[in-house]
Amino acid sequence: MTFDIRTLRQGWDKPANPAPIVIIGAGGIVNDAHLPAYRKAGFRVAGVYDLDVEKARDTAARWNIPVVFERLDDAVREPNVVFDLASPPSAMLPVLEALPDGAAVLIQKPMGHDLAHAQAIVRCCERKRLVAAVNHQLRFAPSMLAVRDAIRRGWLGRISDIDVHLNIADPWHLFPFLETLDRVEILVHSIHYVDLIRSLLGEPQGVYALTVPDARFPKLTSTRSSIVLNYGDSARVSLSLNHNYAHGEHGQSAMFKFEGTDGVMWVQIGVVLDYPKGKPDKVEIKLRGEDWAELPLSGTWFPDAFIGPMSNLQRFVAGEDRELVTSVRDVLKTMAVVEAAYQSSASGGTPLPRLD
Repeated sequence: MTFDIRTLRQGWDKPANPAPIVIIGAGGIVNDAHLPAYRKAGFRVAGVYDLDVEKARDTAARWNIPVVFERLDDAVREPNVVFDLASPPSAMLPVLEALPDGAAVLIQKPMGHDLAHAQAIVRCCERKRLVAAVNHQLRFAPSMLAVRDAIRRGWLGRISDIDVHLNIADPWHLFPFLETLDRVEILVHSIHYVDLIRSLLGEPQGVYALTVPDARFPKLTSTRSSIVLNYGDSARVSLSLNHNYAHGEHGQSAMFKFEGTDGVMWVQIGVVLDYPKGKPDKVEIKLRGEDWAELPLSGTWFPDAFIGPMSNLQRFVAGEDRELVTSVRDVLKTMAVVEAAYQSSASGGTPLPRLD
């Protein structure tokens, strides 16, 4: 078999006739990722709304958005638009209920603060006939599209081992809303990795997990996790996640390993090494009979991956894509894995046997 790694897919086709976007929520992720991605893709943002009108005005001025909506009722009346719902989980249901029936909406992850909340969101979307996807954009990062394509082509053989290793220093102060949440690390951060893996391997049989706080961040319920997804004998999947590494660049890591019977791909996620500025993503690949090679990447997770979910949603509405990749029904399965992880952590593990 001949391998030309330059042919691996790294992008998602944009809609032929993009619809204007109304953004609901003007927080950090919108300014750091959504709007840079939409500008790069050439998508037009028709207006922005936020409970904090001044924050919306600042965002509009920074990105030349023509309209600032001072009321949610005004924002949801815009005709022939796609809504980008970039709010914390607590605000999702009220906004979804306010949207017109049949609207297209991209919902910020996580889809709710727990599985029950996620199920209520799905029921709302289905009752209102919303064309609703969740912004699990890591699936659309150039590096991860390349991994998916290599697996699809059979270049790696049967996937037998996936490792995710984070040793980073997250700037938690940039996300003050996290201090109000009962669940933080897995629900808000590692859900990206869980979602990516189950989109590649399917549903795990079970989950082993431990998620813990750090005394240096007393207002956050958890900042570090260990997660094992049980795929039986077919694959070992392990995630080791430390967001509080406090010793500078030396020893930092944000690596994914996707190993199969015929090859392996190593992916570095650069944005978390120096968020939000970030460092470059990197992909190295070793295939059977080939030397190690580095894949030239067309972009990074932030902001390029954020083009994908919006493109897929709009193309699905227009009939250009057959599948809504991160539909609320699909992402409900991710939320089920997250719920199992928290239940596993709460269980405390298997007690040690008594010694005589």
